[in-house]
Amino acid sequence: MKFSRQLRATESQSAITLLVSSVPELSKGRLKDAMNKGAVQLLGKPIKRLRRAQFMLKAGDTLQLHYDDDLLQRECPQPECLFDESAYSIWYKPAGMLSQGNEWGDHLSLLRHAEQYFTPLRQVYLLHRLDREASGLVMLAHTKKAAAALSQLIATQQISKHYQITVKGQLNDTLLKQGVIQLPLDGKPCETRFTLRSYQAEKAYSVLDIALITGRKHQIRRHFAAIEHPVIGDPQYGKDNKHKSGLALQAVRLHFNCPLRRKQQSFELPERLRFTLNEGSSMAERLT
Repeated sequence: MKFSRQLRATESQSAITLLVSSVPELSKGRLKDAMNKGAVQLLGKPIKRLRRAQFMLKAGDTLQLHYDDDLLQRECPQPECLFDESAYSIWYKPAGMLSQGNEWGDHLSLLRHAEQYFTPLRQVYLLHRLDREASGLVMLAHTKKAAAALSQLIATQQISKHYQITVKGQLNDTLLKQGVIQLPLDGKPCETRFTLRSYQAEKAYSVLDIALITGRKHQIRRHFAAIEHPVIGDPQYGKDNKHKSGLALQAVRLHFNCPLRRKQQSFELPERLRFTLNEGSSMAERLT
């Protein structure tokens, strides 16, 4: 069952009372679960998720329910807080987890997990995203000052973001010597730098280290698909590159001059969380 419905309070009443009377096809328990998982929004400026069933609405308040039974029942591997710097933290986001939620809910998102992890001590601000299919390091801020300072570093490309990918085939000497892809995406300039880590002849896979200079949507995946060396396990880009282990793209290192601590900071993904192509099970199955 999947539907969207807008509900308007005509009198002062609790949010759950309005939902129960307006959505009779769903039980009270299911409606509370949908609220808890971020599928109910209180419309206004700004729009905010409404999780408390007993929140008192005023006459004229409007709720938006986006209900997707399949989505609300899904689970995903758990993230892990790897480095806690007080004003910001570095997390491991597993494959299959969103960086942040959408109007249909946020229980499968890193941002929501971090909010619950730090509640009630710290706020959580998402600084950058990682594709749902990808895994690796994501940085979150916990104060407005930290969010502003670190976002400025990202905007001015002063945070070095390094990835490791496995692609189909053997790159030729010309490509390896160039070590850069500069194909525009969506009409905007892009730059992906790479170096060869290893070539696995038995599988015809190349393992590459990536330095992302710009950050367009799916940039790494689109760039390597465009030069006919798609990322292994990519469900969207490339041909004959599907793999049961999932997307072989992982954010493995963040390096920057911290404006808060006034020193160079470098964070690396531990070896135990590194992606490996496995013929027997998926990455998600191995992490649960």
